[in-house]
This record gives sequence, C-alpha cells and structure tokens, in this order.
Amino acid sequence: MPLTPTERDRLLLFTAAELARARRARGLRLNVPEATALVADTVCEAARDGLRLAEAIERGRSVLGPDDVLPGVVDVVTEIQVEAVFDDGSRLAAVAEPFGAREGRDDGAPGAVLPGPDAPAVPEAVVTLRVRNTASVPISVTSHFHFFEANPRLDFDRCAAYGMRLAAPAGASTRFDPGSTAAVGLVPLGGARVALGFAGLVDGPLDAPGVREEALRRAAACGYLGAAEHPGAPDGGRA
Repeated sequence: MPLTPTERDRLLLFTAAELARARRARGLRLNVPEATALVADTVCEAARDGLRLAEAIERGRSVLGPDDVLPGVVDVVTEIQVEAVFDDGSRLAAVAEPFGAREGRDDGAPGAVLPGPDAPAVPEAVVTLRVRNTASVPISVTSHFHFFEANPRLDFDRCAAYGMRLAAPAGASTRFDPGSTAAVGLVPLGGARVALGFAGLVDGPLDAPGVREEALRRAAACGYLGAAEHPGAPDGGRA
C-alpha cells in the first residue's frame, strides 16, 4: 500500500504510542520518547474525533501525570508539538507542560535551569538572534527547550544557538507567527548540560568532544534551516 511521508510518520507515531500504552499498562513509567509519542498521538486522535484545537491540546495534557513518567522527564519535556488534522485542516498543536505543572522543582535534571528564590524572573540574554518562521503555521518554543533543536522551519543561526535556551522565565514560551521575523535572547542551558529528547540531535552531554559538530551535521542532513551554512554541516558547510 503506497503511503505518503506524512502517513508513514503518523503510523510511526501511532506505533510508538501503542508501545507506550502497553508498557504503561504493565506498570512501567515512561521515558522521553514513549511519553512524547503517547501525548502526541492522543492529540492526533482527538483531532480525528472532531475536537477543536484547544480541546485536543487539553486531552493530550491530561493523558499522563508526573507519576507516569521517569524522573527528569517532566523537566526535560516542557512542550510537545504535533501537527494534527482537524476538521478545518492541519493545525500545529503545542501542548505546554504536558504532564502537569512542575511546581518549581529543582532536582538537578539534565538541562534544567530553575530559578532559586533570589534569582531574577527573566535571565539576562548573552546572545540575541533574529528568527524567521518560514512555516505556514505558528510555532511556539518554550523557555527550557534546547533552541538549537527548535522546529526545522525556523530560520536562524543554529551554530550560535547550540547549548542555549530562551532568556525567559521557566514555563514561558515564545510564539513565532507564520512569515514573521523576531529577535530573541538566549542564555546557556545550565545544570549538567545534558540534552535528552528534544529533537534528538544531541541526546547526551552538550560539551563532549565532537558532539556540537555532529549535531550540526545531523541538523543540516535533516533540513533544519540555518544549520547548513556552518563547518559542521555536510559538504563542508555548503547548503
């Protein structure tokens, strides 16, 4: 049966979500890929059932709680984005805090930078980048997402964004409207500086030898805008 790339991606997501459901039914706590797949699949099925965007997002947010996932997953996965087909067409659904509010935890999770009682609400940016959304739908990025791995249709200097997150309070997000360009401030990811999950371009220590160059090669090979112009990209950095 011939399938389009989108249909193949949907079947892959469904298969991963079914695995997550089976493991959860056995009493296992889910890891990053399993939890992400289950929430994303729930949103897609809600759209298929005829729910509106806000209703589908709420259904996705309610499927798992902090006790259903492994330690650290709540802090690593702060937003899940999935393109779902609604009655009025394809829409990007962004599920913020997909496992419930984090209640100011500070458990040393990889990449987590949660402000202490005396920390400023908004960290001072050390890098400012211009970001253009080339997609036809809005794209939101949450405060602690590894910005280097943000949506491939966002066009910005990926090399400069490596190891960085938005200079924003924990749990906040920045929205990029279709066709718009905005300047955003970034700060380094803190904690153990380990990026797990996100888009899978790193999945390990950010500062280990060769990891940055390999992440740039992966990003360029996968079509992430702003990655192919740098030395770590395929073909010597030529787009």
